[in-house]
Amino acid sequence: MNAPLTRSSAEEYRQISSGEMTPGMAARYLREERLPLRHFGDALRAMYPAPDLRQRLILAFQEDEALSPLSAARKVHNWLSGSFKPGDREEVFRVAFALGLSEGQAGALLGLCSDYGIHYREGRDLVYAWFLRHALSYREAREFFLSLPPVPRQAQPPKTDSVSITHELQSAFTLIQTTEELRERYIASLPLLGTYHLRAYRYFQRYLDNLIRPKPAWEAGPEPDYSLDAVMERYLSLHMPSGRTRAGYSLTQKLIKRNWPNTTALKNIRAQREDVPRKLLLLLYIITENVTDDQYTELDEDYLSLENRLDDHWWIVNAMLIDCGMPVLDPHNAFDWLVLYALAATGDESMSERLEQVIDELYADIR
Repeated sequence: MNAPLTRSSAEEYRQISSGEMTPGMAARYLREERLPLRHFGDALRAMYPAPDLRQRLILAFQEDEALSPLSAARKVHNWLSGSFKPGDREEVFRVAFALGLSEGQAGALLGLCSDYGIHYREGRDLVYAWFLRHALSYREAREFFLSLPPVPRQAQPPKTDSVSITHELQSAFTLIQTTEELRERYIASLPLLGTYHLRAYRYFQRYLDNLIRPKPAWEAGPEPDYSLDAVMERYLSLHMPSGRTRAGYSLTQKLIKRNWPNTTALKNIRAQREDVPRKLLLLLYIITENVTDDQYTELDEDYLSLENRLDDHWWIVNAMLIDCGMPVLDPHNAFDWLVLYALAATGDESMSERLEQVIDELYADIR
């Protein structure tokens, strides 16, 4: 289920699972940028180690975007140096086609640049994945997609119990061999296509409902239902500095704060007007500690060592992320590293308390 950790990732994981790092030490480790971050250029070199990587990308973007040689070279230089990554999913697909990457590699690049890999219920992703699978060109894929009828706008959001639709579509389109068959199946599937991820919404709804209607403590009176404003303030703020300005922030501080949830986002996601961000889903896991019912979980037992408990959470979280079409935890991603540190809470300390302590220390200079 989980890809094997690289040696450096395994060392980061071991450092967290040792239990030797206090929240203050963790904050300093991140603030001083001692965590080696993985960027888009690293991924490209790993997937395409040939010496013509730079030139191949420059030529592709000159042709596909009609960029000048200077503009194309600047764009590629910024990607390979780690200064920037593609700003949208279309650009990531262009890169995948230019380098002749596999469908799986394209999904991994999409996950690195956004919250999700290939989404097989979204029309463009579905078509581009088919063209990648058959080693055809980006131009052919783009022209074919633009020739298709638009996906009809749904009056109501899709029912969240239809969570198998994406997998069924992926399997069905894998069997198609010609563009004629692809067009026919695509048109027949239009009522099933959509932008938002149903499985991620299912997890989001389950976690959020648990926060809106918390279970009362033993022998205590009933807890009140919380508004989304109260949920945001009580649970999700986690001492993160408010405001949009990033002046004075380090790279790590920017990466962790980027797209931090707010009440407006919660309302839009709940109404299925926006997709569920990966960062929010991980925060909800930490806040609820994945406890949304009264079922027994072995993770509550005292006999489990810190290492065993963290290993169990590692597998559970990654299983959830894979189920949602999201990238698994990466110890070389600043936010993911912080999530792993929170998952390693022990004793009477909750995961959210552990996360708050690191955020307090990490952003102390900002306040």
